[in-house]
Amino acid sequence: MKHKTHVSKRKILAVKELTKLMKENKTVLIASIKNIPASQFQEICKKLRGKAVIKVPKKNLIGMVLESAKDENMTKLKGKVDDSVAIIFSNLDPFDLALELIQSKSSVRAKAGQISPDNIEVPAGPTDLVPGPAISELGALGIPIMIDKGKISIKEAKVIAKMGEKISKSAVEIMNKLDIKPFKVGFVPLAAFDIKSKELYLEIKLDKEGTLKDLKEGFGKALALAVAIGYASEDTISFLIRKAVANESAIEKLINVQEIKSGETE
Repeated sequence: MKHKTHVSKRKILAVKELTKLMKENKTVLIASIKNIPASQFQEICKKLRGKAVIKVPKKNLIGMVLESAKDENMTKLKGKVDDSVAIIFSNLDPFDLALELIQSKSSVRAKAGQISPDNIEVPAGPTDLVPGPAISELGALGIPIMIDKGKISIKEAKVIAKMGEKISKSAVEIMNKLDIKPFKVGFVPLAAFDIKSKELYLEIKLDKEGTLKDLKEGFGKALALAVAIGYASEDTISFLIRKAVANESAIEKLINVQEIKSGETE
């Protein structure tokens, strides 16, 4: 006799709710929520209100919902599910939703012993710190200061934590006093499924700043090449005119020199 697995009424209702959301939306996305403080989690949920529905059910419930779709590609999302993920439903395109998640990250303070994500710098300029213990604390980190109108001012920018190294307790204390928040926390998009097009995306990596930088560099190189070969367009015409004027001036000078030389030889 086979043993029947008991499924609680609450689990059944949860699966029904998630299945309903899956049918009503275009995109299903799995995102990591590891190490996100509760306050930041609630803040991100508010930012996405009206754009997406975020659920954090147990791992086995997500698996049941994905399998209920009876779609081989959607079932593959199970490979991205662990105990620290959210399942997100939305009518946004998978990559538009992923971008919304990335842009909704919040800045948070550092903790002593954390690895610095980049060079952390105390910028030059005025602060709200008054002279006192802060003077010696800043001095201990090699930060040059001056007193201006009764407040401490940083004379020169100073890196107090290098990328890839542990952040010291003294650096954290100064960052907190200056309200420097070097870390960003938020949802990390892992994988998504476009229900309408049946497209599966098992690796979602978006680097908006990096992409814009590459586009700018590419445009600069293309513009220089177009000007060099004399290709006329809306973007190059002003450069080509300036180049023509410069060439005209150079030719006129050359002609004048040649005329002077010819006059001297006569």
